[in-house]
Amino acid sequence: MRSTEIVTLSSDFQIAIPQKTCELFGFRSGEKLEMTAYDGRIELTPVKQMRSFRGIAKGIDTVVERDDDRL
Repeated sequence: MRSTEIVTLSSDFQIAIPQKTCELFGFRSGEKLEMTAYDGRIELTPVKQMRSFRGIAKGIDTVVERDDDRL
């Protein structure tokens, strides 16, 4: 998925993420984003709350076969 938008840097060095992009990625007001800069680019990655991961492994098989000489 690729989306390109032009944004303007304010005098306070702030940018506004366009509404279309926010809707595309499901960003909400007040959500935290991690900013990473490399190779002349900037990436914004949503910072997920740990509780949002609750239940992602539901139904996973937790049985682990062990050798007799292991605890």
